[in-house]
Amino acid sequence: MTMKLNCDLGEGYGSWKMGLDSLAMPHIDQANIACGFHAGDPQWMLKTLALAATHGVEVGAHPGYPDLVGFGRRSMKCSADEVHGLMLYQMSALDGMARSHGLEMTYVKPHGALYNDMMANSELRGQIMQAVAKFYRPIRLVLQATPEASEHRKEAAQYGIEVAFEAFADRCYADDGKLLARSKEGAVHTKDKMLAQVLQLVEKGTITTVSGHELTLDVDTLCVHGDNEAGVRSIEAIREMLS
Repeated sequence: MTMKLNCDLGEGYGSWKMGLDSLAMPHIDQANIACGFHAGDPQWMLKTLALAATHGVEVGAHPGYPDLVGFGRRSMKCSADEVHGLMLYQMSALDGMARSHGLEMTYVKPHGALYNDMMANSELRGQIMQAVAKFYRPIRLVLQATPEASEHRKEAAQYGIEVAFEAFADRCYADDGKLLARSKEGAVHTKDKMLAQVLQLVEKGTITTVSGHELTLDVDTLCVHGDNEAGVRSIEAIREMLS
């Protein structure tokens, strides 16, 4: 299995810096760049795009709910028109800035609560897919890899869009293929367990759930985190494993 590494970056705001973007960027394939709603601002977007250009990293929009205070981790009740608008606004902002750096935005991956709500709610997922389909050129939508991947691919085909499926390197999975809630013990893997999970995905295309069941996942890209020095070291270890 060939997998890309993606990482959420550009999540500073004003004088507030979050993450070690300059250390993580050299080791990843895809940068999910915050677009100003949950984090990020024009200067942070430009800085992150410049880093991506320097290291030859593919860039994608990372839109979230309009929730700077909650870092986009709180669900919001948005109408279909609001979902359409917030998606297109954020994708368009990053697309225009990327073009100014000679880059092309190739995908979109919703952030935080918007991502989780999209995976749990077929109506919202359809609204997001429709917004991606309405973008002026084709881009891929990143969805979580689950046992329902074939159904999600069919949904996307109805809107004429392509999807890419992602797994999470450091997260434990529940038996239904969803991520184990962070509030539960063992939800986030130790480094050894994380590397073992990545190796299992690469060699067998499966993950082992919290109860010990083996699930097959269709995975195109692997989400890693560069929030701190330990996270960056983990990215380096995964990069070495995949090389």
